[in-house]
This record gives sequence, structure tokens and C-alpha cells, in this order.
Amino acid sequence: MKFTKMHGAGNDFVVIDGVRQHLSLAPEQLRLLADRHFGVGCDQILLVEKSQNQEADFRYRIFNADGGEVEQCGNGARCFVRFVHDQKLTGKREIVVETKSGLIMPRLEEDGRVTVNMGAPVFDAARIPFVGGTEQASEALDVSGVTLHISALSMGNPHAVQVVDDIETADVARTGALIELHPRFPKRVNAGFMQVVDRHSIKLRVFERGAGETLACGTGACAAAVAGIRLGLLDSPVHVLTRGGALGVAWDGMGQPVMLTGPAITVFNGEITI
Repeated sequence: MKFTKMHGAGNDFVVIDGVRQHLSLAPEQLRLLADRHFGVGCDQILLVEKSQNQEADFRYRIFNADGGEVEQCGNGARCFVRFVHDQKLTGKREIVVETKSGLIMPRLEEDGRVTVNMGAPVFDAARIPFVGGTEQASEALDVSGVTLHISALSMGNPHAVQVVDDIETADVARTGALIELHPRFPKRVNAGFMQVVDRHSIKLRVFERGAGETLACGTGACAAAVAGIRLGLLDSPVHVLTRGGALGVAWDGMGQPVMLTGPAITVFNGEITI
């Protein structure tokens, strides 16, 4: 099987051409691909397929390192458009892509970065899903007897964002794992830890469901920026500094789409037998 290793601000992917290769990968094969010791190693596996929707150019499937399929990935979406362009699967600089959570429109910019229209954020508790959610900017969440204040929303996948004083000292590994599996999030959740630097700048760490902490998370950056704006702490556009690099997020308010801009880098191409 041919593949391409890519990353977006350190959030790394194995990208597979399912248009010219006909593949059906079992969860154990996906886990092997993602394994950093016995496979290629990545946070997520991205599968490019022909679209089943006449409005879309391609279908985009995302699998976490644990082999589970998820709805959306912002950094992956940027790598997706770079991949199909570099592989000459399309000549378009802007494409329409079908995902499990709907259509997205990534665009390859002249400077090599990629901008993705991630759609409007969802605050409806039933659609996140978040049991007992009130759709307010701040929600109380009991985690092992400690009450945390989070912002719950969906960017095509569920997020719980909390504001912290210092992301370097935040207990991301322990608290993130507890939030991910919290019973109020029946489909699990991505846990974001956001430090506000100024009105247009934040630092961010994200504990992703099925992958653990990653160097960057595109939908997590969108969710954090939206949460900060709703809380009155931020103004658009927002510069998001992750451990893997910088991302840009713009949001004009309720009902408007979130625009995510950042790098999409090819590391190497390879073949593997699984």
C-alpha cells in the first residue's frame, strides 16, 4: 500500500490514496499504521476516496490512532487539499470535500498555506452531544469531585474547552483523559486547555479523543477561538500557538463559518505491507 506522511503544525498523518488504490482497512491494520514503533506512526490516518455526493470533489475519512473513525479534523483537512493537489488528483486550488459531519471547502493559498472553511460551530447540546448542556458559553463539569468550567461545542466533532492560567503547568494528560471519557459526552470529547495571551492571541494544548495529546489540533484551535470570543476574552482573528506551530482562526459570530489557516507539509512518501 502506498502512503504519504504529512503534518499540519506537528499534528501528523498517514494519508492514503483510496481513489487509485482500492482499500478496506480493519481497525487492527489502522492501529498498526499509526504505531510509532511497529508502523509508520501518526496521530490520524486520512483516507482520500471518490465522493458519493455530487456536490463534492472527494470524500474524506479520518481514523484515530486507536482505529476508530471520527467526523472531522482541521489540520487533516489542510493536508488533504495539499495531498490531492500534489498527487494531481485535481487541478483545483479550492475543493469541496465530503466528511462524516458535512461538506468543507479547503483552499490552497499562493503562499503554500491552506485555509479551510470549517462551517459554523454547533452549540446545541444534543448535536455535540453533551448531556445536560445549556448552550451557555460556560458550563460546569464535575471531574473527579472538582468542578471545572468548560465551553462545550462541536466543530464537526465534540470539544470541551477550558481556560487555564498556564498551559505549561496544566495537567493535560490526567485531566484530559478524564474529560475525554466523561459520561456527559457519550461520544467522547476532545479536551482543550487554553491560555489567553491577549485579545488576539492564545496558547493551546489539546488532548484528542482516541489519540492523546497532539502537537496541534485544527478543530481544537477553532473551538478554543470560538469559546474565547463567546466568553468575551478574545476578538477575531485569533492567533493560536500550539506546541507544533501557529494557526490562524477567524470567526464573525453566531451562525457564521469558522475559517482555519495554517501549514500543510509533506514529510515523505512510502510503501508498506500490512
